[in-house]
Formats: sequence, C-alpha cells, structure tokens
Amino acid sequence: MRTISIRTILTCTLAAIALAACSPKYNWRDYTSPDAPYSVLFPEKPISHKRTIDLDGMQVEMTMTAAQVDGITFAVGSAQAPDAAKAEAALAAMQTALLRNIDAKITKQSTRAQEKTGPSGPTRSSRVDVEATGAQKGVPMRLVGRFEARDKRFYQVIVMGKDKVAPREQVEMFMSSFKLQ
Repeated sequence: MRTISIRTILTCTLAAIALAACSPKYNWRDYTSPDAPYSVLFPEKPISHKRTIDLDGMQVEMTMTAAQVDGITFAVGSAQAPDAAKAEAALAAMQTALLRNIDAKITKQSTRAQEKTGPSGPTRSSRVDVEATGAQKGVPMRLVGRFEARDKRFYQVIVMGKDKVAPREQVEMFMSSFKLQ
C-alpha cells in the first residue's frame, strides 16, 4: 500500500484552489455594436434590446446592451439624435433619469468637450463622467456612468449595483474598455 505524504496533499489542494480561481465570475469578452460605432468589454455575454424613449421631449430609439454579474449591471445605451446639439442635450436627460432611478446624489463629476477636424470635417464631442450613490427599495446603490455625445450619436455607459459589491477594478475594466470608432 502506498502512503500519501503531506506534501502531496498540500500540492493537490493548492492545484485545486488554482483551478477554481481559473473559473472567474467575470468572463470578459469583446463586444462590437452592430448598431453604433463602439466597442467594449462585457464581463458576461450581453443581451441587447431596442425601445423608444423620451428624453425631455425628444423621442429616440435607444439600443441597450447589458450584462449582469452578481446583481451588478454593466450596460451601454446608444441612440441618434436629429442633430449634434440635441445629442448633447440628451446627455443631461439620460443622467437625470438614471440618478432618479436610485434617488442618487452625485459624489464625483467631470465634464469635457472638444472639437476635432478630420477627413470628413469637424467633429464635436462632449462627455460627462459621474459617480453617484443612492438607494433602490432601501438598498444602498452605486452608479458609475459616462454620458458621451459625438455629432448626432450619444451613449450612456454605466455600471450600477449594490454599493460596495462591484469591485472597483471590474468597474474600471468595463469603463476604460469603451471605445468610439
């Protein structure tokens, strides 16, 4: 009969732990939108749907693509306005609606606007980044969002879920992976 050493048991235990660590909750995957010129990494296979929404009187068809991990929503919404000025105005309307959903207060905000001249003429873009905390049905919630407009197109990129649940590095991975093309 063969005896098993403590070293063998320890090695097998460590190997099992390492293999368990290889099955992450966050299964990052590239996503390129078929509807709008952007790409992003989602932490799980996303689902998309379209619906008409009202943004302060402007009716637009928005495509929302989202994935959930542990009750945390990672989502990108995209739509097109009749002109660049209305796309910019839509940013504030989207932000306000999301903040109302969780009765949130902004804890951090930054804004940037720029104009570039490219081969197809001038391109105008603006972006608002926010972090906010609130509550939904008495549960503390956190929202990290980017609201961006480029010419007639506008986007909302958000991570929303229970406060203290979404690991900061996962939120950063999602937010920093969003690229307009």
